Parts: sequence; structure tokens; C-alpha cells
Amino acid sequence: MNVDTTSAQLAASAPAAINTRAANADQAKAVGKQFESMFLSQMLQHMFEGIKTEDGPFGGGHAEAMFRPMLLDEYAKMISNRPGGIGLADQVTRTMLQHQEV
Repeated sequence: MNVDTTSAQLAASAPAAINTRAANADQAKAVGKQFESMFLSQMLQHMFEGIKTEDGPFGGGHAEAMFRPMLLDEYAKMISNRPGGIGLADQVTRTMLQHQEV
């Protein structure tokens, strides 16, 4: 009788385990995209450091300096949301799922 109870419990928990794996894969994919976006944002910030737009008749001054990090974050999100992005999100997702299997 104990064997039947154990089998029933395993059968009942199997769909939950499958759903948990799917949820973990979806969460890992979302985190991979966020990581890729953050990485791109950092790279774009370094790229734009040398550009001086404060001087001249159309310089944005302090407001532009405050707005630029947000603009670069949006650029990074746009790049990472394109199909395939730069490929970093897929690698991060794959690595996270491999470490969960251990």
C-alpha cells in the first residue's frame, strides 16, 4: 500500500516538475536578456564618453548629461530585443540552465 501511495505522489508531482522546468527556462531567458542589455549599456557608455556635445550652439548642457544614460539604456534594450541580439543572452541562459541541472 505504501508503494501505491508513493507512485501516486510521483505521478501527481510530475506535471509540476515539468511546469517548474519551463518556468525556470523562461526566467533564465529573461535574466539572460537583462544581462545582455546591461552589458550593451555599459559598452555604449564607454563608446559615447569621448563625444562632447555640451559645447556649441546646440549643446544640451547638464540636461543632456542627465538624459544620456537613459538613452543608452534604451539603445541597449533595442539591440538586445532584436532577434538574436548579440548572442550573449543565449549563452547566459544556456549556462544558467546547465548549472541548475547539477
